[in-house]
Amino acid sequence: MPRIMKDHSAASLALLAALLAVGSAISAAQAAPAVHAARATDSLKDGDIVFHTSRSAQSVAVQRATGSRYSHMGIVLLRNGKPYVFEAVQTVRYTPLAQWAARGSGGHYVAKRLRNADTLLTPGAVARLRAGTSDFEGRPYDLTFEWSDKRIYCSELVWKLYQRALGVRIGELQKIREFNLNDPAVRAKMRERYGDKVPMDEPVISPVAMFDSPLLRTVETR
Repeated sequence: MPRIMKDHSAASLALLAALLAVGSAISAAQAAPAVHAARATDSLKDGDIVFHTSRSAQSVAVQRATGSRYSHMGIVLLRNGKPYVFEAVQTVRYTPLAQWAARGSGGHYVAKRLRNADTLLTPGAVARLRAGTSDFEGRPYDLTFEWSDKRIYCSELVWKLYQRALGVRIGELQKIREFNLNDPAVRAKMRERYGDKVPMDEPVISPVAMFDSPLLRTVETR
């Protein structure tokens, strides 16, 4: 991948974070379609990971920067037997699965599960995942894509929950310089919003890195 001059590329990290944040925030605010929204399903289990495409204009730039169809994700945890998505949007919170799915483009989503979930996701492991949510719930969205817990973005949330609760790293961390920074829409947003004050070597986990992880298998597509 071509190396980008520091004064142009440094802005891309904050750009990508903000695009994800704004895309998720706008998606969260949109009303669910009455007819086409995906319905909640009884087949999903604790620990499943769900992906969808935000319906915001900013989602296009996110997709181009990361090379992914999907621009938002979360982890499924059951509450009173009903599936909820623990996600990072304006703040980290639980959202009913049906409501979460309806925010995505066409109500479409893909659910994935650990390949060895039957042995790894024991009741104790699920309890640790649940306990780990308390470290993040209510935290604001990370507009600067920093690898800290003060603010959290969507894929960072799920990655850290699994890594800390189970010691499982789903997807390889990257540096922002590894993303596609040459797209005109991405470059325009960089110049518009962020200047040159973002570290290009900051660790980043993207939705597509987790989606493509060989540790996961697809269990549902809607």
